[in-house]
Amino acid sequence: MTDPVQRVKQSFQDSAEQILQCADNLSPSIADAAAAIVEMLRRDGKLLICGNGGSAADAQHFSSEMLNRFEMERPGLPALSLCTDASTLTSIANDYQFKQVFSKQVRALGQANDILVAISTSGNSPSIIEAAKAAHDRDMLVIALGGRDGGELSETLQEADFDICVPCASTARIQEVHGIIIHCLCDLIDRQLLLNS
Repeated sequence: MTDPVQRVKQSFQDSAEQILQCADNLSPSIADAAAAIVEMLRRDGKLLICGNGGSAADAQHFSSEMLNRFEMERPGLPALSLCTDASTLTSIANDYQFKQVFSKQVRALGQANDILVAISTSGNSPSIIEAAKAAHDRDMLVIALGGRDGGELSETLQEADFDICVPCASTARIQEVHGIIIHCLCDLIDRQLLLNS
């Protein structure tokens, strides 16, 4: 068996290398997505955020940082995780199909001035792809946090959307970078709203 301490060190090393690679490749897209969110907030729009599994946790993490605060004191910002209402999720999954658990919420809650943040490490989650399609039907922008080659989610995006894809095969590494992306978005949103308003 591999030395456990060495394995932990290797995980840190692998994560750091992936993060630094993405810092070079994804920073412009992250900055542009943050600017789009700020513009949307100034027009009284809101964020709808969705994901499955670990990505659902990321969706809740992002919405909590927006609704409460990140690192600067400020009023709460309108954001809603579509992953948290068990009654809604299970009723849609039971009465229709699981792939509609987010798209039905987007169609009911989304407005043309809103943005959907769609999180999928594979880019091939049917529920996330359907949510992106529903957002387009509501004339919403989509910010995709994806992984690997972007999958079908990347192919679903329109020209005005944002495809922030972590080009890595490891789900763990993708999720680690997604966490940093979310923190970068929160930081830029706060700074642009509070320091440049």
